[in-house]
Amino acid sequence: MAQAGISANRLELLQIADAVAREKSIDRKIVISAMEDAIQKAAKARYGSENDIRCEIDAKTGETKLTRVVEVVDTVENESTQVTLAEAQRRKAEAKVGDLIAEQLPPLDFGRVSAQNAKQVIVQKVREAERERQFNEYKDRMGEIGNGTVKRVEYGNVIVDLGRAEGIIRRDEMIPRENVRLGDRIRAYIYDVRREQRGPQIFLSRARPEFMSKLFAQEVPEIYDGIVQIKSVARDPGSRAKIAVISKDSSIDPVGACVGMRGQRVQAVVGELQGEKVDIIQWNPDAATFIVNALAPAEVTKVVLDEDSNRIEVVVPESQLSLAIGRRGQNVRLASQLTGWDIDILTEQEESERRQKEFTERTQRFMDALDVDEVIAQLLATEGFETVQEVAYVDASEIAHIEGFDEETAKEIQSRAREYLERQEAEREAKRKELGVSDDLAKVHGVTSAMLVAFGENDIKSLEDLAGAETDDLAGWTERKREKDAEPVRHKGVLEGFEVSRKDIEDMIMAARIAAGWVTQEDLDKMRAEQAAATAAAEAAKAAEPVAAAVKV
Repeated sequence: MAQAGISANRLELLQIADAVAREKSIDRKIVISAMEDAIQKAAKARYGSENDIRCEIDAKTGETKLTRVVEVVDTVENESTQVTLAEAQRRKAEAKVGDLIAEQLPPLDFGRVSAQNAKQVIVQKVREAERERQFNEYKDRMGEIGNGTVKRVEYGNVIVDLGRAEGIIRRDEMIPRENVRLGDRIRAYIYDVRREQRGPQIFLSRARPEFMSKLFAQEVPEIYDGIVQIKSVARDPGSRAKIAVISKDSSIDPVGACVGMRGQRVQAVVGELQGEKVDIIQWNPDAATFIVNALAPAEVTKVVLDEDSNRIEVVVPESQLSLAIGRRGQNVRLASQLTGWDIDILTEQEESERRQKEFTERTQRFMDALDVDEVIAQLLATEGFETVQEVAYVDASEIAHIEGFDEETAKEIQSRAREYLERQEAEREAKRKELGVSDDLAKVHGVTSAMLVAFGENDIKSLEDLAGAETDDLAGWTERKREKDAEPVRHKGVLEGFEVSRKDIEDMIMAARIAAGWVTQEDLDKMRAEQAAATAAAEAAKAAEPVAAAVKV
């Protein structure tokens, strides 16, 4: 097509440019520019590549103008691109040094080789323009559902014809055991668009939670209109999923809206997901209530939250244990992903045995530390005292009021508790010095003697060591693996078991950085102000966006 255009008359040249622009969905100006480059390249091959030759095609008439451009200079260094002032004034009387003079060249008569080279230039330029158009179009569609036709299947990866581009669904982004054939219509979530050497790569997914969110937004008008909001989604692709929803209108039931009349809406989503079972759960700002809802259909009798470590203990009747855990741990795993909490499930009997074990351990702790008999230690444990510190520093009347105790007994118990803590503190101080932990580290706000020993045992011995530590190194972290049925792995931190939150640990590290001179308090205040402003701006932007873009998955 391009070769014919080069030797065609003016009208045919414009007709070809229009046809290519329509076929490739690119700007007509880009096609004409490609033709200009092709003719320019052919002219340089004819007259010499050292010449500055330019081509212009009139976009209205199709007239081709070929010129050789030279610069007017005092001293010629390159005869191909420069000309003296005297020579230039013979061609153009008003010429002066620094001007560019265009010398018109006769039209080219293309030979076979020149025409083929010109065609390659045009094809390359048009291909580059087409790729740029595809990238710009689909990068703005990230986060949407794309519709297409299965073009081919290669080693489990599905190539999808999206109409004006191709996308790929990698094997691990397909729903397990899903079979697709050539020509099948398919929908998938566009999660990434990248520029690559061979052109833009559009990555699609049918396994991600976002795909389910978008399907519900398409099927449920209340979600599209923003009345019902999807708060979170957890999926075991092809098997089971949980989705948490909330309504901004108290008169609309968010779960009922997603289920639809006779289950039509949820069944449409289930059908697209190859029969994946979907639990629709009402989101609740109260973590305990939300987690109980997320574990449905299992019944829960008791929950105990540990907000510092983001863990929750759920107690269920013996008959509900298998239902709460689910096949291969599926139910509790999805509930954990949905809520963002680590969930431990115990039966009522296991919880009773654990409580009895904790009671026995506390009793023994008091017996050893306070040098009292078992009856007194049990009375303290029964009254809710958990640590020797509590016994030592609580108001003496709280101990004296225990049945069988009096003020004198309370004072004696507290005296023994304080002596024990002083001995323990002295032992830790000696251990800290033995480990080589600096005195400066002991001055950091929030750091206790027990922490200093833990630091020393983990090679954190100076302000700089603590200042350079990561929060996860101290607090520990949970690794959630992508493999199906894989249990989360807990990596213990240096301060694991200490009663400190991640916020407390972050404050310790920042205090060490200030003390070490890495940052100043003014820098810290400025950084926090900027973070607060950025957070406020992000929340404002999120509130202003369409609901489909604001869905949190």
